[in-house]
Amino acid sequence: MTDALRPMTKQRLYEQVLERLRQYVVEGGLRAGDRLPPERDLAQRLGVSRASVKQAIVVLEVQGLVEARHGGGTYLVRDSLDTEPVERMVERRRRLPDVLEAREALETKLAELAAERRTEDDLAAMRSALAHMAEEIEADGHGVEGDRLFHAAVTAAAHSSLLAEFMRSIAEQIAESRTESLRQPGRPSRSLAQHQAILDAIAAEQPRQAATAMRRHVRTVAKVRLLDWEPGEDE
Repeated sequence: MTDALRPMTKQRLYEQVLERLRQYVVEGGLRAGDRLPPERDLAQRLGVSRASVKQAIVVLEVQGLVEARHGGGTYLVRDSLDTEPVERMVERRRRLPDVLEAREALETKLAELAAERRTEDDLAAMRSALAHMAEEIEADGHGVEGDRLFHAAVTAAAHSSLLAEFMRSIAEQIAESRTESLRQPGRPSRSLAQHQAILDAIAAEQPRQAATAMRRHVRTVAKVRLLDWEPGEDE
């Protein structure tokens, strides 16, 4: 059945708050590091409940656009608040657990095989990917491309055409989970260290240790705020 004729939904009040905050940042010329007004002030100026403001702030946190410091206010992480539509976030939240489950199953086996079959060229590709990721992080990036290159190099090092095909078939979903993970605070440097542990085990031709390191890494990837977020109604 088509989903086109599903019941119409009214825009949540906190979604309207999100749009007002986006306009506020643009019109005020705010940049990364600038502080948003306190939730109480925002609620009074917008004529909404603090609950609606809080829900909007949580959405911005989940998307990695702001950082709420305990007792210290809410600060921009980026130069804009170009938010992803809430309904798209809901859909990503729905499918993310399945993607992460598939990643753990496939990539753990790929790391194990890579430790058994890798060539010197494979190791060089992994080292190059990690160097690229380190450069991205040093430049205040998330290391997304270096992360992609590293996992691609591990897949190639396994020399399994069928498993590689499985990985290609979910490449778009994997990219989505990668971006979601790497925008978590402190995650890029942690992922880089975990990648190094995977590489060390593969280079040492230790299949069991490589599989364990990869499983630990993918389970870290699974720890994202999106999965804790509930797109509730306005209070």
